[in-house]
Amino acid sequence: MNKLPSARMPAVWHVLALLWLVMAALVAGHQWQFWHTASLDSDVLALLPQDEHAPEVSAATRRLAEQTSRQVVVVLGGKDWEQVRAAAAAHRAAVAAAPGGLKPLAGLDAAGLAQVLDFYRPYRDRLLTDAQRRQLSDSPPAELLQTALGALYQPGVSLKLSAWVSDPLALWPQWWAQRAGESRARLRDGWPWFSAEGMDWVVLVYELPGPAFAMDGSTPVTNTLAQAAAAIQLPGLRVVSTGIALHAEAAAAQANREVNTIGWGSLAAVLLLVWLAFRSLRPIVLVSLSLLLGCATALTVTALVFGKVHLLTLVFGSSLVGVAEDFGIHYFATRQSRPGQTRWTVMGELLPGLALALTTSVLAYLVLGLAPFPGLRQIAVFSSVGLLAAFLTVVCWFPWMDRGAVPLSRFAQRIALSLDSVPVLRARPIMWVLSLAVAVFLALGMARLQNNDDIRQLQGSPKALIDAQRELGRLLALPSPAQFYLVRGQNAEQVLQREETLKQALGLLAAQGVVGGWRAVSDWVPSQARQQADAALTARAEAAVLAGVAQQLDETFTRPAFAPQPLGVDQWLAHPASAVARALWLGEVNGQISSVVMLQGVSGPTALPRLAQLADGVQGVRWVDTTANVSSLLGRYRVSMLALLAGGYAVVFLALFWRYRGDAWRAWVPTLLASALSVAIQGFVGMPFQLFNVLALVLLLGMGVDYGIFLLEHRGDRSAWLAIVLGAASTLLSFGLLALSSTPALQAFGFTMACGVTLVWGLSPFFRPLESSPP
Repeated sequence: MNKLPSARMPAVWHVLALLWLVMAALVAGHQWQFWHTASLDSDVLALLPQDEHAPEVSAATRRLAEQTSRQVVVVLGGKDWEQVRAAAAAHRAAVAAAPGGLKPLAGLDAAGLAQVLDFYRPYRDRLLTDAQRRQLSDSPPAELLQTALGALYQPGVSLKLSAWVSDPLALWPQWWAQRAGESRARLRDGWPWFSAEGMDWVVLVYELPGPAFAMDGSTPVTNTLAQAAAAIQLPGLRVVSTGIALHAEAAAAQANREVNTIGWGSLAAVLLLVWLAFRSLRPIVLVSLSLLLGCATALTVTALVFGKVHLLTLVFGSSLVGVAEDFGIHYFATRQSRPGQTRWTVMGELLPGLALALTTSVLAYLVLGLAPFPGLRQIAVFSSVGLLAAFLTVVCWFPWMDRGAVPLSRFAQRIALSLDSVPVLRARPIMWVLSLAVAVFLALGMARLQNNDDIRQLQGSPKALIDAQRELGRLLALPSPAQFYLVRGQNAEQVLQREETLKQALGLLAAQGVVGGWRAVSDWVPSQARQQADAALTARAEAAVLAGVAQQLDETFTRPAFAPQPLGVDQWLAHPASAVARALWLGEVNGQISSVVMLQGVSGPTALPRLAQLADGVQGVRWVDTTANVSSLLGRYRVSMLALLAGGYAVVFLALFWRYRGDAWRAWVPTLLASALSVAIQGFVGMPFQLFNVLALVLLLGMGVDYGIFLLEHRGDRSAWLAIVLGAASTLLSFGLLALSSTPALQAFGFTMACGVTLVWGLSPFFRPLESSPP
């Protein structure tokens, strides 16, 4: 673009400023709506990729988490039952009086049990355990008759003869006893009770009516439970609380703190650097405006594209401050060194270089979006749009709004002149010695490097919550949500039949002590085929028994009528009786009806291969080990992203060679060397190498090459070096602050970026061309 000698601002800048003003007004309107609708997501599973080999497993895992995401479980334990029961009543009353919105889950008290019994009573004749089924099929009629007579002559039965006639073999109590065996909790004085570790415990289950986190970082549910626990005031009482809702709320509060720390901390650092360099409020205000509008536009576009914005996107996006300010800093650094040029002339000269820097950075962010991680795609869109919006703000508004001179500061002068003290590398003997030393350092560091793709690196929940979850799982013998069977079929009947086939095979492993038990929907709603067969079996056996007893007692007994139709899944789901196992029924997932069979008491890690092998023999059943599956997936994508990174370096070098020919290596080698050294340093400090380190290296490629590009584009221009130093320092502060994150994945990303940016910043001036060399 040619220089514009006129002192008047060209009309094109007026048009651009007005168009961008209209866009800014639209963004402001959406922001007001966004922050009033709570369109944030805290589910860590939303960050994970779809398994390319089994997308239905990923979908089922998310659905299973959704089923229980709004439940909170609290157990209270003590030595004295009366005190524990009183404490439970006080806890429930305190929760009901609090504004958190928690409500007790229906069906867990005496009234709820009576309601459940009434629901199942019409189907009593078709609810049998495996042992009862064998008993009715294999026992001689005389043996069944003696069983019925024994039940009849029990004390008190004569007063309830009608109840005996409806169940002469006492089948129903045995079926309920097996259902109760799936949980340690029993009703005692109207409360769900169990005994463990020499104490009596009460189980309280609450439900949330809405999202499990607040936009402002507050923790209303956690506070409600803490206040309820504090209100009890009983010595020796133990209170354990857990639930996905508490983890989500903690994640939201943590994200709020980190956004404030990283976002505002990096913003303060950037503005301090701008003040020290330019000694004027105008650059501070305008740079702040570009950052604010960049982040707001990024948030708006991300929300419109994805529907919801993940909390980690905000945490990561807050580091965008350290990148987006580069455009404004380059503008003011050039204005400071060229006081005689008009604002739009300066912008016209800078525009090609700024556009090239924008392109390389956006491409690096978009490469992150190539990985099939919904969370990374959000981050890629957020960051790319944020950079583009900050760039447009600088280009469209700065020449229009920047109406004064930029004073020259001693701080800026010292930085600009510091370039002269950095020698240019030449082919001398000392260079071969340094190259050998660097090669040895790289070899030793990478030899120490260890890979770790464990999914638990994505989990940043507080240790207290994790410990509480483990303790509750131990006390109640809860099944692990990390391993389960996924059962799929064309309809509900097929799914239930496949569950029953699976349970038969599991029964053999249970007899060998491999598993302690399982939980399945078919335990509560048998398949229609099973119900019809059991109803016919029960009818034959009970009719013969009633006839035999009637003959011996010279009485007439009439077997009562039961429900004419089998119990259906939809009917069961619509009733509170399904609360105990409703989460196991996933409904339609990827075009098929799906359910989950959870395991209890798995003997250990050595049992997992046998459990996985068991699924191979049952059609429509798949073994899911969430931790192992996703960790393996992360490992595969780490390898593929490394290959993509290598390809990226090749493409960047070709682009640089097309523009700079023989000098292309000067912009390319510093970033390559900084990336390799960062990995080696990670090996020396013992930090495991994982996917997020690779993603940081991808981003470093797009950002680090910019330093070399500017040194090549503006050979010997000290104002360009000033802009590079200020930009690198602010980028380092922003991404370095990610190391303060409580999420291990973000810590790893921040560590790699901090090392890489520092190294490429320090190495780039050594590789710059001589000022006298041709461009």
